[in-house]
Amino acid sequence: MGDNNTSLHVKNLAQIREGAVQFGDMTLIVGPQASGKSIFLQLLKLAIDRPSIADTLKTYGYDWGKKPENFLELFYGESMSGIWKPNTEVKYGNESVTRSTFLPKKGAPGKTSKEEKLFYIPAQRVVTMREGWPLNFLAFGTGDPYILKSFSETLRVLMEKEWSNGGLIFPKTGRLQESLRKPLEDSIFYGASVELDKSSLKKRFILKIEKSRLPYMTWSAGQKEFMPLLLSLYHLIPPSKISRKGTIEWVVIEEPEMGLHPRAIQSVLLLCLELMHRGYKVVISTHSPVLIELAWAVGYIQRLKGKANDLFNLFSLPKSNNLKQIFQTAIEQKTFKTYYFQRDDDSVLIKDISTLDAGNHDDATANWGGLSEFASRAAEVVAKLAANEEE
Repeated sequence: MGDNNTSLHVKNLAQIREGAVQFGDMTLIVGPQASGKSIFLQLLKLAIDRPSIADTLKTYGYDWGKKPENFLELFYGESMSGIWKPNTEVKYGNESVTRSTFLPKKGAPGKTSKEEKLFYIPAQRVVTMREGWPLNFLAFGTGDPYILKSFSETLRVLMEKEWSNGGLIFPKTGRLQESLRKPLEDSIFYGASVELDKSSLKKRFILKIEKSRLPYMTWSAGQKEFMPLLLSLYHLIPPSKISRKGTIEWVVIEEPEMGLHPRAIQSVLLLCLELMHRGYKVVISTHSPVLIELAWAVGYIQRLKGKANDLFNLFSLPKSNNLKQIFQTAIEQKTFKTYYFQRDDDSVLIKDISTLDAGNHDDATANWGGLSEFASRAAEVVAKLAANEEE
């Protein structure tokens, strides 16, 4: 598939009746549960990285023969091949994607075609950790989604290569700029450090708080959810002067807000802006209005010719040269897009709500895909009560 494609159009895929996403530098995907967001984002991974996926599956002993439905089962998971119907239509950029796309091609592809271009951080990332250590690819069942296996294996290899002798994982000098580390310390770990412990004859993450050494399962829900996300960022942000990891150009993050307080979500958003600054296209699915508020605010700052200082004020952070560069890049060079997976009876339509205009006649746009709907109604109810009280 071509590298310059930035749109994905689907018709009759699973519960998605029709829709297209034109990806920006940061693209936010919102919608209710079971609206097809994850299916769509995994399809993006499949469209971009099919050769890499096929090569990885073969390496671990999987064989789908000449049956594309078997390949879909191995990729999406058990009983999921039926999402691709006889009338399913998919286009990635200008290229059609059909079931035959997943069959082995004649001739050996070049090495570069097998290199991963999209790194996928799944919503189920916490289950990749068993007793505080990432599972290997083959620890998962045949029917488990490919993205989960691949993600966990990437984290395991990272830890084996860079922390084979144990030691400090966070906060670690040389891993993330201090201006990005400090908000994480203040909003997620609160002065505690994360270390790799080998004293129990098994490698595991521990949280060190003064003299206490807490195993992974005793951490807070947010800390457990964030740990695999932190390791993902270590993978994507090399400690050297290289901007990006290998051939990776895209990063998909499902629900980065899981288990996190809004203040901690803001810290994660800074890391997403850092990924954009390094040239990655970032695609995020979310149920949190905090991410939409960022896109809305940056949109206004861009239209009103705002500066980096406006984002320093938005995040309530002290000024630093590193963050200034990140903020300037976001304002001056990057595009932000938002799409809503809207349920309509038994199917889903994909709608572009990128304006995030609260005064728009379209409810989906005005209510930010439903994320601001309850707050708007609450404000209306309170306003009416206050008005009646004054009469």
